[in-house]
Amino acid sequence: MERTATERYARPLPCPVDLPGAWPLAGTALGFREVAVLTRGAPPEYLPAEAAMAVYPEIAGAIGLAAGPRADLPGLAFGRPTVMGVVNVTPDSFSDGGLFDTPVSAVEHALALADAGASVLDIGGESTRPGAEPVPPEAEAARVLPVIEGLLAAGCTVPVSIDTRNAATAEAARLAGAQIFNDVSALTHDPASGAVAARYAADGGAVCLMHARGDPRSMQRQAQYEDVLLDVYDALEDRLSAAMAAGVPRAQVLLDPGIGFAKDLEQNLALIRGLSLFHGLGAPILLGVSRKRFIGTIGGAERPADRMPGSIAAGLGGLAQGAHLLRVHDVVETVQAIRIWQALGEAPSIPLSPDPDEAARKTPL
Repeated sequence: MERTATERYARPLPCPVDLPGAWPLAGTALGFREVAVLTRGAPPEYLPAEAAMAVYPEIAGAIGLAAGPRADLPGLAFGRPTVMGVVNVTPDSFSDGGLFDTPVSAVEHALALADAGASVLDIGGESTRPGAEPVPPEAEAARVLPVIEGLLAAGCTVPVSIDTRNAATAEAARLAGAQIFNDVSALTHDPASGAVAARYAADGGAVCLMHARGDPRSMQRQAQYEDVLLDVYDALEDRLSAAMAAGVPRAQVLLDPGIGFAKDLEQNLALIRGLSLFHGLGAPILLGVSRKRFIGTIGGAERPADRMPGSIAAGLGGLAQGAHLLRVHDVVETVQAIRIWQALGEAPSIPLSPDPDEAARKTPL
């Protein structure tokens, strides 16, 4: 999509949804009354939402999409914070490579994440850490398919997502029972991915489009942006349009700004701070910050396994901007943190997972 240097963007400024005059924010427990009107090279202009639409009619569509609800997907209700549990079936992932690289250990781990409150399980067979070498699709499929099949055989009731750039792996996973195609390349790596994504949508599933540049070997050399927030927004808007043209309805697309993928520390922070901008695209937002390098840099945690507290802090920052889905390694700790965050914010009292002690508490979370 062609854009001009004076193009305007509308970032809703989250507030409690019960404030007088607040519009709902993307179907979450948040609202907004004002927007920051953004233009490249100029300071933000803060206006009430109605005034912004009157003064700048070209942003009215984005504001309307930001205020609209997000359609539920199989097993996923986006009116409450949702957690995606990471299951890496790899020997070399940056955080947990080699810990769950057999079907038995991966299935056991995934079932434990579901029991802990994960609403979806993301199964990956290729590391996308900076510098990682590509894995042939047939080798990737050999890693992930037994896990997907094992989960279904074990009676797993939460939806399964396949984390892959390869159309053949995604298609094999779909036939094995996966319901979400989570593509870190946003359907650009493999020419056949658009057709596979359409089949996921036809089955009632979903496609997640993540922003990245290059591949894991080259992406960190491509972290140059004029304005990272607006550049990533433009790129995701283009990829959303491509997915819709391929046959995936907007209601069945999730969008991920790609924290840590061709972004440096300050760019990652800018994206999290400005995350509410992406509600103008009209799709649920997935945020993956778990154990990322920038958390270790800021928090002084060299080992990824030591970055859980910072991961939770960054995730809650995303929820405060209206993120719908957090992709995490530490499900138990994240679910607990979200419950407290909800209680303190007086958000809707919807439990993330069944709790046998729920009835005994006077104040359910």
